[in-house]
Amino acid sequence: MSDPIRTFRHFRDVPEGTWRWPNFSPAEIACRGTGKLLINPTVLDKLQALRDQLGKPLIVRSAYRSPEHNRAVGGAKASRHMDGTAFDIAMSNHDPAAFEAAAREVGFLGFGFYPRSGFIHVDLGPARQWGERFPVRATAFAAETPSAREVLADSRTMKGGGAAGVATIGAAGVEVAQNVLAETQSTILPLLPYLDTLRWVFIAVALGGIAVTIYARIDDWKRGRR
Repeated sequence: MSDPIRTFRHFRDVPEGTWRWPNFSPAEIACRGTGKLLINPTVLDKLQALRDQLGKPLIVRSAYRSPEHNRAVGGAKASRHMDGTAFDIAMSNHDPAAFEAAAREVGFLGFGFYPRSGFIHVDLGPARQWGERFPVRATAFAAETPSAREVLADSRTMKGGGAAGVATIGAAGVEVAQNVLAETQSTILPLLPYLDTLRWVFIAVALGGIAVTIYARIDDWKRGRR
């Protein structure tokens, strides 16, 4: 036996602990114009199942609409939004073709395509569709794999290259300072040999950084991280 449909004068009236759809809130499902809420557990179960299958957030543009709000926004006279069985979902973070396939799989039957407005309407039926489908995207959304991303700041290649760059600049700076001092600061000529040594230290660091960069790139290539 399915759970009964419930209505609330405002979404804030939903008793704490009775909402069972973890990726959505009463405010997302409530009427945007009045705050009224109609809870249809069957369709909300399908919405949660769709969210679970896609593995990424569903941005709900419109869910339940009170009759007065439906009239205000120019909705169809028999809009499924008024009985809480329809949702308008933004496609900003979804591939429309993959979204449609998943929505059909979990049991949605009615589909309206609004590419200019950037959303797809889904409802529990009857089975029908309208509007022009979204154009096929040249590149589908990639699966989110944060663990596989290499943080640029931690890249061994970047560290090696950065060390080489800093050391090269340092060596050049010491050479310039050495020349200037040799020409204008005769009183501190004894410091010049030490500056020459410092210049060679910077050059050594630069060569070490270049070596680290080359090694890291070869190692990354071997691991398939090109």
